[in-house]
Amino acid sequence: MAEKKTKVKSINIKNKRASFDYLLLDKYTAGIVLTGTEIKSIRNGKASLVDTFCYINNGEVWVKNMYVAEYSYGSYNNHSARRDRKLLLSRKEIRKLQQDLKSPGFTLVPTLLFINEKGLAKLDIYLCRGKKEFDKRQTLKEKEDRREMDRQFKKY
Repeated sequence: MAEKKTKVKSINIKNKRASFDYLLLDKYTAGIVLTGTEIKSIRNGKASLVDTFCYINNGEVWVKNMYVAEYSYGSYNNHSARRDRKLLLSRKEIRKLQQDLKSPGFTLVPTLLFINEKGLAKLDIYLCRGKKEFDKRQTLKEKEDRREMDRQFKKY
């Protein structure tokens, strides 16, 4: 008997700017509370993490300004594109994040939106500290050095 092979399209929506603007410290993987049309849009790859951040309100973690395009086949009950969405973390993780966010300069930034093997939307968030201008220049210099080394090794 032949097994059916279904092609699973991997969805990885990244926030590339986060690693440039922030020093990434602790990683957390959180589930997202979504409506039906939102998950369909995410599976179509119609989402963006540009200018998003997370905050804690009443012991719950929320992601703000995450763009999920309206579903093209959605009817009158289609979702709002930039609404706040609740993240699912354990109480222990939320308490730890609240303690860490009390110190100045720290923030929560989403870096990756993906669909796991069970078909659920997950969001990787990092506890971050903002970089200064000289840190950003140092990051660019290291990136350029890595590129130059790769070019040198490809010649040989």
